[in-house]
Amino acid sequence: MISLPSVIPLFPLPNLVLFPGVVVPLHIFEQRYRAMIADVRRTDSIIGMTLLKGNWQADYYAYPEIYSIGCAGRIVKLDELSDGRFNLLLQGIAEFRVAQEIRERAYRRARVEWCASARQGADSGEVESAEIRRLLVELMGDEGEQILNGVLELKLSSWQIVNFLCFHLEFDPLEKQALLEALDQRAPYLEDLLIFKLQERKSGTGGQNGGSTLAQ
Repeated sequence: MISLPSVIPLFPLPNLVLFPGVVVPLHIFEQRYRAMIADVRRTDSIIGMTLLKGNWQADYYAYPEIYSIGCAGRIVKLDELSDGRFNLLLQGIAEFRVAQEIRERAYRRARVEWCASARQGADSGEVESAEIRRLLVELMGDEGEQILNGVLELKLSSWQIVNFLCFHLEFDPLEKQALLEALDQRAPYLEDLLIFKLQERKSGTGGQNGGSTLAQ
């Protein structure tokens, strides 16, 4: 496993849960996070993504509460705009648990404990992966089949497929946070969640989109 720092900056958001192996675009415009990017670009380019908790709006510009488990990512592409904002691509690398926050800069940092990689359990779960694929097709029909064909063309491993689906399927942020916290049980947890969504749709309580769950 690559060497990871014991202290990382935190970038809390209300609606984004990152997973290892997933690449996400981010636009950095707040001054405190511009300072964060200016700092990390000179070191290891690692940022810890965390989900905001509860009534975060009331304390957004200070220290709103966050979930203790997040996913760190490494900047793989960075563009600085003329006005000081940044566009970047962040690739998820590993889950972490916040052990202690360090509040001495404009942005939040934390001393973290790195979680055992979820890939250890996922690559041995080919049966679970096949069941997840079956459930997705049953839930989404032809669209689900097309999605899976596209994913398989990428030649992803089982753990990468699970993380890709956890990130891209239209689960709400709390469901995604629960999937992230499942760690090496992420594949069976995802299977259970898909079963629930399928039962919810069959009972007529799953919304007006016919149960399609892929994020646009």
